[in-house]
Amino acid sequence: MSDTIHAKVLILGAGPAGMAAALYAARDELSPLVLTGPEIGGQVSITATIENYPGFPDGVEGPDLVARFREQAEKFGARLVLDTATEADLSQRPFKITGLEATYTADALIIATGASAKQLEVPGEEEFIGLGVSYCATCDGHFFKGQHISVVGGGDSALEEALFLTRYAETVTIIHRRDKFRAGPLLQKRARRHPKIRFLMEHEVVAVEGDDVVQSLRLRHTRTGESREHPTAGVFIFIGYHPNSDLFEGQLELDERGYIVTDKHMRTNIPGVFAAGEIADSRYRQVITSAGMGAAAAIEARHFLAEQE
Repeated sequence: MSDTIHAKVLILGAGPAGMAAALYAARDELSPLVLTGPEIGGQVSITATIENYPGFPDGVEGPDLVARFREQAEKFGARLVLDTATEADLSQRPFKITGLEATYTADALIIATGASAKQLEVPGEEEFIGLGVSYCATCDGHFFKGQHISVVGGGDSALEEALFLTRYAETVTIIHRRDKFRAGPLLQKRARRHPKIRFLMEHEVVAVEGDDVVQSLRLRHTRTGESREHPTAGVFIFIGYHPNSDLFEGQLELDERGYIVTDKHMRTNIPGVFAAGEIADSRYRQVITSAGMGAAAAIEARHFLAEQE
């Protein structure tokens, strides 16, 4: 790998934050280069329907929204490269990013690498992804019409997705390792009142089992250690997200969970490096907020480059 490619603005990630940043930077004639990572669109690309993005009163399919993001950004001159960053050197400008295909340098860097769903990391989980193990209710819920399924987790996402899955499933069992949920009171009330929702508190999943598809979960009681088998046609896992920030450890300021710390202008602790979207947002995690952060980051990058000149 000998190629070195320079960009005024380099954007890491092609989800809503990265694509909005690309659009704004391209319109400002900054010729942004976007390293897309393994897929364009991030989590949006695997979301069936998005009903809360302004301008689409009937909803919009995730892949369709991603395609529109891309078309608009490229229309104004953004360049998308299917490459993944493997190393970062932010010690001096131009910043240096090493990818699988080439080396990239940049006068300003916008990090929009997002966050990934946490896994249980138990036997059978990886084996049955797409065969009964899922991390996206809107993507896969319709496959389980009339069946008995399970949701693992105790936060807002777990209860929200459990309620959503009742549209399809005969029953939804929420499995949580503690005796109380972390989710908000209103969500808890809605879940407890729903006739299709069951609860297995103080249990943790120790294995996902089945033949060709998921057939059951092996559970362990967190206090007594007692083991039991829980029949289920599918398991949806919502135990949180891990920010994709490993490249920047020791260079950028991260919070205790690994999210990049920014000020209200998307600026990190290194001048010229900005972060937007779920890599810096553990609270809202919405398409619209990520896009807004990406737009703000691009505007701030323009201001930064103008000051340098």
